Amino acid sequence: MKAIIPAAGIGSRLRPHTHTAPKALLHVAGKPILGHIIDELLAYNIRDIVFIVGFLGEKIIEYVSENYNIRANFVEQKELRGLGWAIHLAREHFADDPILIILGDTIFDLDLDGVIKGEYDSIGTKIVTDPRRFGIAETDGRFVKRLVEKPETPTSNQALAGIYYIKSIKLFDRCLEELVAKNILTRGEYQLTDALGLMLKHDCKITTFDVEGWYDCGKKETLLATNRYLLSQIKTVDGRDDVIVIPPVYISPTARVSNSVIGPHVSVADNAIIDSSIIRDSIISSYAEVRHCLLESSLVGNNSTYHGRYNRLNLGDSSEIES
Repeated sequence: MKAIIPAAGIGSRLRPHTHTAPKALLHVAGKPILGHIIDELLAYNIRDIVFIVGFLGEKIIEYVSENYNIRANFVEQKELRGLGWAIHLAREHFADDPILIILGDTIFDLDLDGVIKGEYDSIGTKIVTDPRRFGIAETDGRFVKRLVEKPETPTSNQALAGIYYIKSIKLFDRCLEELVAKNILTRGEYQLTDALGLMLKHDCKITTFDVEGWYDCGKKETLLATNRYLLSQIKTVDGRDDVIVIPPVYISPTARVSNSVIGPHVSVADNAIIDSSIIRDSIISSYAEVRHCLLESSLVGNNSTYHGRYNRLNLGDSSEIES
């Protein structure tokens, strides 16, 4: 089985952090978003992974190559023309085995065994209160009847959760080709939902599976919410001599933390420095330096420095503030 991870988006809602790092490499609960996805795939022995990269894609290539011993292939997406276009670019890596498509900003917590052993192609969905932000699936109770991308007037509250299991590879391939050849666009882009819709027109049976554990990392608020959830699932690090740790917290073994109160819901990445500070509900990224601060609901980017006072921050990479 092969997995495809589209990770070429520019992450505009997470700027300034995505000016200098691809969204998939932003840290949450101790490691990059992409690391959580890959580790989940490895738990199911899925080691053949295609990464679709774009802006700052070389950083994704470097991260995967340095941290994982997997069969990795990288496809460059030079133009952002929709998720359907991204998967179309990866068609050369299709084989006869099923594929699992997982969006590069989606951390999930579900039992994939039932999906992989299923009889039909299947799409992960989650019931949401406002389906207008998502693609939606209309079903007859068992099979998908129609897929709609970000409808103005939703007819279903089953949102597509960014996980797709495709068994009908040859039909999927033909429908992606048809999508592009006939220039079928929605909102000016080639949508994966439209390619799947073409499969439905060819009488392909597609089911849905519930993704109860779906954690979006598309903007600051959801990134922090995901950080809170994931930290609640891991064992908190032991306290240090002059540090009070209020669980749940993750502190990298290479981080230097002194004379501080950390937590709850704080993730401190590799080689970060924290001194004389109180930090809660925040993500402190690699090589960041925070001194004499009280931070809450904050993101501090890689290689950033902040010396100061109580604040709420969204500080991008390689920034420096003293106050």
